[in-house]
Amino acid sequence: MHSTRPTHSSHLYMADKTVCLVGLLVAVLLCWFPPMAYAQITDPQEVAALLAVRTYLNDPYKNLNWTKKHDPCASNWTGVICYLDTTDGYMHVKELRLLRLNLSGTLAPELGQLPHMKILDFLWNHISGSIPKEIGNITALEFLLLSGNQISGSLPDELGYLPNLNKFQLDLNMISGPIPKSFANLPKVQHFHMNNNRFSGQIPPELSTLPLLKHFLLDNNNLSGYLPPQLSQMRSLTILQLDNNNFFGSVIPDSYSQMPKLLKLSLRNCSLQGRIPDLSGIQGLLYLDLSMNQLSGEITSNRLSENITTIVLSNNKLNGSIPSNYSGLPHLQKLYLDHNLLSGYVPSTIWENITFTPDTKVDINFEDNLLSDISGILDIPPNVTLKLNGNPVCTNAIQRNISLLCLPDNGNEVTPDNLNKPVSTCPPQSCPIWNYFEYVPTLPNTCFCAAPFGVGLRLRSPSISNFLPYRAQFDQFITSNVYVKPNVHLNLYQLYVDSIEWEPGPRLRMFLLFFPEYTNNSNTFNASVIQAIADTFARFTIPGSDIFGPYDLLNFTAQGPYSNVLLPSLSNHGLSKGAVAGIILGSISCAIVIVMSLLLFFQKIRQRSQAKVVKDQSRSLAVPKVSMKMDGVKPFSFAELQMATSGFKITTQIGQGGYGKVYKGTLADGVVVAIKRAQQGSLQGDKEFYTEIEMLSRLHHRNLVSLVGYCDEKDEQMLVYEFMPNGSLHDLLSAKYTGPLNFATRLHVALGAARGILYLHTEADPPIIHRDIKANNILLDSKWTAKVSDFGISRLAPVSDAKGVATAHVSTNVKGTPGYVDPEYFLTHKLTEKSDVYSLGIVFLELLTGMQPISHGKNIVRETQHANMNLQSLSGEHSVPIWDDVFHHRQEHGSVPFRQCQEIHGFSSQVLFG
Repeated sequence: MHSTRPTHSSHLYMADKTVCLVGLLVAVLLCWFPPMAYAQITDPQEVAALLAVRTYLNDPYKNLNWTKKHDPCASNWTGVICYLDTTDGYMHVKELRLLRLNLSGTLAPELGQLPHMKILDFLWNHISGSIPKEIGNITALEFLLLSGNQISGSLPDELGYLPNLNKFQLDLNMISGPIPKSFANLPKVQHFHMNNNRFSGQIPPELSTLPLLKHFLLDNNNLSGYLPPQLSQMRSLTILQLDNNNFFGSVIPDSYSQMPKLLKLSLRNCSLQGRIPDLSGIQGLLYLDLSMNQLSGEITSNRLSENITTIVLSNNKLNGSIPSNYSGLPHLQKLYLDHNLLSGYVPSTIWENITFTPDTKVDINFEDNLLSDISGILDIPPNVTLKLNGNPVCTNAIQRNISLLCLPDNGNEVTPDNLNKPVSTCPPQSCPIWNYFEYVPTLPNTCFCAAPFGVGLRLRSPSISNFLPYRAQFDQFITSNVYVKPNVHLNLYQLYVDSIEWEPGPRLRMFLLFFPEYTNNSNTFNASVIQAIADTFARFTIPGSDIFGPYDLLNFTAQGPYSNVLLPSLSNHGLSKGAVAGIILGSISCAIVIVMSLLLFFQKIRQRSQAKVVKDQSRSLAVPKVSMKMDGVKPFSFAELQMATSGFKITTQIGQGGYGKVYKGTLADGVVVAIKRAQQGSLQGDKEFYTEIEMLSRLHHRNLVSLVGYCDEKDEQMLVYEFMPNGSLHDLLSAKYTGPLNFATRLHVALGAARGILYLHTEADPPIIHRDIKANNILLDSKWTAKVSDFGISRLAPVSDAKGVATAHVSTNVKGTPGYVDPEYFLTHKLTEKSDVYSLGIVFLELLTGMQPISHGKNIVRETQHANMNLQSLSGEHSVPIWDDVFHHRQEHGSVPFRQCQEIHGFSSQVLFG
């Protein structure tokens, strides 16, 4: 929170002086200080605009000190940074820095009346509503920073006519609709950061004309259509990241190999087909992720960039052998080719050109392919992790001495980074940590106790998978670009990376500590240095990095001696001491005239604000029924769905629950769907209905059920899903089912359900806790692929703060299905991802035992605990008594795989019993 310095408002009360004295004073000061005579006030039009902006904002923590009594620029309004225009004598707003102030409300159209503003920063607040088209009038605007809010609606075309816009940062909002073609008219834009929204439609090919665009981040949206080949004409592009969109049937254009400056190409989970083009023409490529698509054919054998760190091609249909060009890459950190159809040899030379240090780690995953042999001697360095499970080569794992390489994946990737703080021998009592002082970690032998200034950052698209080998390079990169005064930058020891955490994307969150200079005989920064460091990050003056990519500014931590430092003071933003003195003295000369005019002006503003408040209140009292326009989700009429089900005939009904009935229907275009129709008195209501639509409209994964559309009319609420011909897992395990249910099918279902839940917890952004994992909510398609369904009571999971510390839980009323609810959640009402994992463990036990969670007085957990006591005494290919009798009675081919059943049983027990 910013504090307010003493102002010169007391001079405004000189109105009771005689007219002669006032006139004489004004005349004298005008003669003595002509350039500064009017410089003590902000342009009145901009004052009016700021006051209007304030009326649109809610400030529960009283962070804004914007009042009519004080001038915005002369009185240090929170976040208002100004400059003096000597041509008109006014102060003008050049920056609104309202980063992380817990503001809510909406963006005012009057923002467009700040024509000199270069930076508009509302990062990490709770702003809702749409972006006003009037922002397109701010022709001086260079940075539009709105990440981390709840902004919705579509983007106005007017934003495409900002001639000086450089950074367009709108990620982590709820903005929908198409990307305007007018954005092709932004001649200076270098950064499009629009990931994690709800944009739909095709990427406009017209954007290929942007001459300076470097970063194009559109991952986690609802984009569709084809990948425009024209994007290769972006000659300055370094990052193309489009993960988790639905370019169904599209191929990767061959022209993408002609992007001369491309460093990162990430197209994960985009429904892409066809072959992987020859990418050897991208000479600087560092990071390649094409996983979770439908790519087929052989992997090209042409040589990739010598500097590449990451290659991820998992979960495709690639065949042929592992190309030799993947061996000998000196900077390789991650090579994932798992879940494909690759055959031939496991190469033993992949790591031969890597120079290993204690921080070097190489993670290689070849699981679930058709690899049958090993080329040469497999001498694996200790810093290399190699996974081969699910390949024929593991058949004789003991004889080949590769048993450890063939163990099943536990679902956890190798943790690449572990920051070890230098051990200090300094006496703890000599450094007042209670006042936020600490010993400088980078000088462990000097016992220099100082107060650090903290900066929270997120590397939004790094080109590496392991940070530690690049830590020294990062420290050098940051300190050499943070200037504390002209031509003087920080020393290397003044920066310490206190914590890091990899997030979905992947993105790297970190917390930096900056320490005062050891040689200046002071253990605190002076205010000007703090302001210089803050300005460097807030104005994104640090140049882009090939390795680390662009960054997000998350927050500043100014505690202890710095608590009141971060003020947008005039002395720190472009005015000399003499200029400030002139402003102070000049304020006396103009006070009377200004006060009279502003009184009239503010009276009009007050009247308009009061009228608007009344209008807004009346509008809020008359909110109509929610009207949705979810991207990728089609609104159906009642008549359409009535026709699809032949009038909801009983013969089309395929299920029934507390919410209502489920029907099988055929749409006009021949697509078969499942229609869930609410009934009066349903146990679910509007909230669950809209939650289901909101969740599924932005989630895309092969193990999550797809929402086709909805109907909300005539007191009817219906949800339309893709049809699951094999019903639910509950149906599959019921006594009525007589089809084949061998171990392989059960394992396939279990893995699919686990992958869907893993996506919700780690890939969805923000993460989601389902809250009702059960056999009835795991549906099965024609290939027995499991798909998690029913998101009506789901909740967003807690997210981390700038130091990587997450709230441990969400406090909420207990919801879920008896028998599946986590006991700890039931008792404490504290919901975490572990609650879903517990429910999944119950589902695994159902798959293994055939029992229901609670049935005929028996509880599956207790029964399994009793069976667990006898598990150690069993051996050989014999089924544990509690395992499903259908293993025997349904005449399966082959015996029950004892070891695998035992492993699933052990895993479920570990989840449920600890």
